[in-house]
Amino acid sequence: MEKYDFGLIGLGVMGRNFILNIAENGHTALGYDLDEEKVDALNKESKEFKVKGVNTLKDFISGLAKPRKVMLLVPAGVVDKALADLLPLLEKDDLIIDGGNSHPNDTERREKEITDQGFRYLGVGISGGAEGARRGPSMMPGGDEESYNLVKDIFTGAAAHVKGEACVTWLGKGSAGHFVKMVHNGIEYGIMQLISEVYDVMKHGLSMENPEMSGIFSEWNQGAVASFLVEITADILEKEDKKEGGFLIDHILDSAKQKGTGKWTSQLAMDFQAPVPVIDSAVSMRHLSAFKTERLEADSILKGPVGRIDEDQATFINKLEDALFFGMLITYAQGFELLRIASEEKGLGISLSKVARIWRGGCIIRSAMLDDFMKAYESDPQLPNLLFDTKLSATVNEKQDKVRDMIIQAVKAGHPVPGFMSSVGYFDAYRSGHLAANLIQAQRDYFGSHTYEREGEEGVFHTDW
Repeated sequence: MEKYDFGLIGLGVMGRNFILNIAENGHTALGYDLDEEKVDALNKESKEFKVKGVNTLKDFISGLAKPRKVMLLVPAGVVDKALADLLPLLEKDDLIIDGGNSHPNDTERREKEITDQGFRYLGVGISGGAEGARRGPSMMPGGDEESYNLVKDIFTGAAAHVKGEACVTWLGKGSAGHFVKMVHNGIEYGIMQLISEVYDVMKHGLSMENPEMSGIFSEWNQGAVASFLVEITADILEKEDKKEGGFLIDHILDSAKQKGTGKWTSQLAMDFQAPVPVIDSAVSMRHLSAFKTERLEADSILKGPVGRIDEDQATFINKLEDALFFGMLITYAQGFELLRIASEEKGLGISLSKVARIWRGGCIIRSAMLDDFMKAYESDPQLPNLLFDTKLSATVNEKQDKVRDMIIQAVKAGHPVPGFMSSVGYFDAYRSGHLAANLIQAQRDYFGSHTYEREGEEGVFHTDW
């Protein structure tokens, strides 16, 4: 009986596309799912490749070459159940790969539990959606490097490639892969929020029509803010609604959903005391968007301007582009700094230049900026923050006046831009040699005797206020 190189559990759209991707790149692959329709769908689609779908774990395990390499692409909530069913059928040194969006803390727990039983384990973040899974995603593996080497060739062939380089590499120990993917998703939240604010200002502040806005985003996608998210925004804005006519975007309810990875980024950033205010703002705005009934009621109670921005349209659009570049760079900087801090504290060994390199293709946050980020970290692997890079700092310094002016005009006209406000607030606080935290420390000492430090002196002090 023929033995297959690679096994995949979970034949939803992502799983089916990824296993076909692997097969197209020269590897034999066996898929498993309890749902017979999904198994049949794979078998019908895979006739030109050495791929097969089965619906019993016994057939699945017996059909894999040893040491077995098994990837799970299942929802985060069912990973432990899938592992409980799988582990009794495996043998020592078989490799289990969690390719879903698992919380890094869960990945660390599972790695210990599984390796203690003599198996191998990798936590691998995958970005690119269904299309990326089929044509080449960005892949973020973490765990034991020797275990990664067992699937290195398979992953290298399946991943996206940019300038001849695969968008996959071993990122570090333990939960490194899923931590990087979590931060990727947090950055994704932030950039999506910024783009939505630009759209809102264009639509309601400049009274622009959808095709006109689509054209602007298409034009921007050839320049400094070129990115997957800008590209798809242009496509979205010109999509017609076949059901009611007009444009589809105008019929979509303004209540954003989320799966929780942005929230995880904010929560763990707070645990590591790493400031990520643009991401925090993006998460909060998704929460606020869900208060649709309350917002409609508040619209008739709370008063304020909701008007047109009184500036030449072309001039203001240029400011919006500069603001988007500024906000995107700040969001990336916050995410990369969180990765640096967490990697140092947890001993993950994450290389930030490698992270920037593999994010250049396949993933949702791919953008033209990432080349500069990769070069910045290659030049100085110990760079504390991207804003310390000479080229990047010069760029944000040059653009910050226009960003401030854009925010002022948007706020005066009553258009919410919390993502941009958070980016400028972070920029100003980060460049400040003296913040008002001295007053906070005095207040803490006043009501709670929490003590404080004095400028230029050793030790801690308390005052009887």
